[in-house]
Amino acid sequence: MTLNIGVLGYRFMGKAHSNALARLPMFFPDAPDIERHTLVGRDEEALADAAERFGFSHTATDWEDAIDEVDVFYNLGPNHVHAEPSIAALEAGVPVLCEKPLAPTLDEAAAMRDAAADADVPAGTAFNYRFVPAIRYAKGLIEDGELGEIRQVRGRYLQDWLVDPEAPWAWRLDGDMAGSGALGDLGAHTLDLADFLVGDEVGGVDRVSGHLQTFVNERPVYDEDGAVEEYRDVTVDDAYTAQVAYDSGAIGSFEATRFAEGHKNDHTIEIHGSKGSLKFSLERLNELEVLREGDRGYQTVLVTDETDPYVDHWWPPGHVIGWEHTFVHENYDFLSAVAEGGAFEPSFEQGYAVQKLLDAVVRADERGEWVSVE
Repeated sequence: MTLNIGVLGYRFMGKAHSNALARLPMFFPDAPDIERHTLVGRDEEALADAAERFGFSHTATDWEDAIDEVDVFYNLGPNHVHAEPSIAALEAGVPVLCEKPLAPTLDEAAAMRDAAADADVPAGTAFNYRFVPAIRYAKGLIEDGELGEIRQVRGRYLQDWLVDPEAPWAWRLDGDMAGSGALGDLGAHTLDLADFLVGDEVGGVDRVSGHLQTFVNERPVYDEDGAVEEYRDVTVDDAYTAQVAYDSGAIGSFEATRFAEGHKNDHTIEIHGSKGSLKFSLERLNELEVLREGDRGYQTVLVTDETDPYVDHWWPPGHVIGWEHTFVHENYDFLSAVAEGGAFEPSFEQGYAVQKLLDAVVRADERGEWVSVE
């Protein structure tokens, strides 16, 4: 059986997932057979160009038309269009992979979670950093007890694309469309990664504190000649910090910003336990820093051996992979679950759990106090 794939969105994430779909037959020959069938967008000319470049045989300007024609639906559009198309696809029995965060609001995320629970098909949230081989290796160390009792988690995600106050306005800066700024765009990744790595060890999140800050309150909109047409309000956070108290007594500290000069895509996480620690940085994604009991310092582990997760599909040991490969791994696992009728993680339920944390951070900031996640 060949799975016909429909994709909503042809810009950043559309390109990333389309590239992954194209790579699957070459490097993952046991992956399900697929056809890049329908690409969905609003601008017919740009859509046609993207479809040709990405290898899609059909286009549609209405996502409802695409759902009727495909076996799997990828929702890669802006956050405010995640809920309705995803729910419609699930109600039609079409599996869905939706980009993160799951929705702009907790209520919409809850509706998506409920639709997924009622559907007898996989529904996945696209947290691609779970699919870094070094992260999978780290999870194995934690599960094997190499770090002992987990006591502290630190995570940060730093970018600098908004440092210039004249950087152009974009939908990610609108609260109605995005839900939140650095918190949802970047922090969602870190919070999910922390739960993936240590959630089974530390339990749920009991309470959180939060601080959100907007540094530039309006941004220019430029015309085709580079002249400023107007200024639009920025209605999301530019940076956030949060503290987390886990059920086990462990603690977490998290932050993200799009104002960190000199940091293009710096996503790091540290796990500290009673017997050891580990550190991961996306800027060195083939490496894991590991400190085991009795070591005097951290050892750098190059996670490129054939026995490491996913690596046997790529190059000889020591030949590194890159950011785009995380999407290949993610698509492989998701489409395999679709073909085999199995479960996929991260699920919509797990995407909703992250949304609850995002919501709690916002409430904590508004109240100026610790709040319960529930």
